[in-house]
Amino acid sequence: MSRPILGAVAAALVSIAGNTTADEIRNPLIESQTWSDLRADVTGDRDLLPGESLFTLDAPFRAHDAATVPIRIVQTDASAERITELSLIVDENPAPIAATFTFGELMGRIDLETRVRVNAYSNVRALATTEDGRTFMTGRFVKASGGCSAPASKDPQVAIDTMGQMKLRHMSGLTAQSGARIEAKLMIRHPNFSGLQRDQVTLLTIPAHFVDEIEVRQGDDLLFRMTGGISISEDPTFQFSYTDNGAETVHVRATDTNGGIFEATFRKAAVDG
Repeated sequence: MSRPILGAVAAALVSIAGNTTADEIRNPLIESQTWSDLRADVTGDRDLLPGESLFTLDAPFRAHDAATVPIRIVQTDASAERITELSLIVDENPAPIAATFTFGELMGRIDLETRVRVNAYSNVRALATTEDGRTFMTGRFVKASGGCSAPASKDPQVAIDTMGQMKLRHMSGLTAQSGARIEAKLMIRHPNFSGLQRDQVTLLTIPAHFVDEIEVRQGDDLLFRMTGGISISEDPTFQFSYTDNGAETVHVRATDTNGGIFEATFRKAAVDG
């Protein structure tokens, strides 16, 4: 490549970087008429406190794939009350409440990541309720579109044939002693059809069929319970941290909207990872 061309490319890159605003880097929540209309149905008369001092929500400003937008929630204030419940909301989605979570004590300070569909440029927000009953909110603005109607990444028949298969990978912290913090990743095979997608051969709409409940227990102790909707991505995935209570197994139970029940028990010492 000639020097003039290299110079032009470099100048263009500098120009792009120079035009990137602080808001695009931070992608904070923006004013939303949709949220103004929706809020009462979601929160009732609860006061919402600013959540930035309690926890963070990380999301890309421009999503690489609107059907699998990564969202990570991290409780940053170790001295604050424990987060017991969390609602994940995508303002502009047809069904805005992507998921609600209930956390057991062993989750401790929340560190949870999942993937959602984003149907149009939208705020993605989290409402976290602490043990003392207060509710905090923070979020990010995400530029993505078409996530709820995006075609499935797998052949529908293959997706149905493998539906309900699970994998739990312990990524760090697994020791012989209880009390350690463990990082794990749960993956569930499921097409999570949104009801807005079309069969790429027949062009007929694929009926909604998605995971609506997940419960994860370490021995008898609840880690988390999720109630989900169409906004959780295909093949639901959850990366999370929890405290080892000494139990030898982690049990996962999931149900879907067609009455499917999927269960698996994983021995900690024999988990892939």
